[in-house]
Amino acid sequence: MATAKKKEKEILTYKGKPLLRNGNQMYYGNPEDKYIVSFVVEESENVADLPVGTKVTINLMTNQGEKSSVIKQAERDGLYKALDIGCFWLEDALENF
Repeated sequence: MATAKKKEKEILTYKGKPLLRNGNQMYYGNPEDKYIVSFVVEESENVADLPVGTKVTINLMTNQGEKSSVIKQAERDGLYKALDIGCFWLEDALENF
C-alpha cells in the first residue's frame, strides 16, 4: 500500500491578504490584524453553470472573535465592486484607527 500524501490547502489571497470562504460568506484580512472585512453574497445567478454573486453586503469589522462589532456596512452589485470597497476600507482602517 502506498501512503497517501495530504495536500495542504492553499489559501487564496487578494492584494496580499487572505480571502477565506465559508458558504455564502467570505472573510478578508489577516487573522492577527485589528480589523477584517466580511462579505455576504445575498443574491447570485448562474453564468455558464457557475454561481456569480450579484448582490453582496460588505462589513468592516473589529477582529475580536465573538465580541466583533461592525464599523461600516454597504451593499454592492457584484463581487468585484464589493472586494474593491472592502479592500479600501480595510487598508484605511489598519492605517488610521
